[in-house]
Amino acid sequence: MTRKTKLILKNDSRQSFYAFGDPEPVENDRLLDYLGVFPDAFSEFYIPPVSFAGLGKLRHACGHHGSCLVFRRNMSVRAFVKGPCSLADFMAAVTDLLTFGNVFFEVEKNSFGQPVGLSHIPAVNMRVLYPAGRGFRQLLPDGKYLDFAPDELVQLKEYDTNQQVYGMPDWLGGMQSILLNQDATLFRRKYFKNGCHLGYIFYTNDPKMNADQEQVIKRKLEDGKGAGNFRTMFVSIPNGGEKAIQIIPIGDISQRDEFANIKNISAADVREAHRVPPVLMGVAPTGTGSMGDPVKTEQVYTSTEVAALARTFESLNNLLPAKIRFKFNTEVKDESSNNQ
Repeated sequence: MTRKTKLILKNDSRQSFYAFGDPEPVENDRLLDYLGVFPDAFSEFYIPPVSFAGLGKLRHACGHHGSCLVFRRNMSVRAFVKGPCSLADFMAAVTDLLTFGNVFFEVEKNSFGQPVGLSHIPAVNMRVLYPAGRGFRQLLPDGKYLDFAPDELVQLKEYDTNQQVYGMPDWLGGMQSILLNQDATLFRRKYFKNGCHLGYIFYTNDPKMNADQEQVIKRKLEDGKGAGNFRTMFVSIPNGGEKAIQIIPIGDISQRDEFANIKNISAADVREAHRVPPVLMGVAPTGTGSMGDPVKTEQVYTSTEVAALARTFESLNNLLPAKIRFKFNTEVKDESSNNQ
């Protein structure tokens, strides 16, 4: 946003001019300007570089962002065959990895102390204890917590170049587009709730209109509220003057605020931040008349993005006897051969 400065001329106080100064950042504390993570002096754990609770709320801030998260999760769940955790735990784990960049599993052990399985623990309240290697802490209500030893918990994370304590979600570069999309939607909702799309001034200056006619018009306008309010009213003033009655709108539904462009551009930015092809989201690519071949696009997407995400979880195979397995459907049927 920009800083606005008002200049008043000395020779005429009735005249004023407005000038726009240099651009200023929207947020004083930029979310991604951090040097790393630091230990909390009172809580004995490292403070995440970005609020996990804030990342969780962003999931519901923009429909495109939330939809991309669910789509990426569903693609991975479809490829999941079996593993040391249940399908429900795997679904929750993928959601955490995509939302927070972190996954935490509690290691299940048998009576001999050997690891035999994994149980998902929500990442939003998990912290890494200080110093590194000491273990993990789960924050509980009312200021309580539960500590885990290093061998009781497994952490998977997206690599972050600025620090190696917590992972960072890969879509974070699109955060401003997510918020812009949300702001545009909220602005348009307020626009409608305030009635700016229907407001107008019913103006008349004809002296031939008497008080009874004014009351009839007023009553008709009041009756137009509520259900069925989009009605047509006929007014006749014999020998009335030109422009005796005028309808002056005070708001309209035009695209002067570039609402559609903001929504479309920010939505495209969000999809690109997630690297989700538009055709797989049911969206035609901008500037093209065709959506392309969704089957071939899915094949490439599965062999790259979905397979890479699966590799993160396959790293668990070195810790447990029960191996995690995936099956990728990357075969494309040749329809021409079937028609012969």
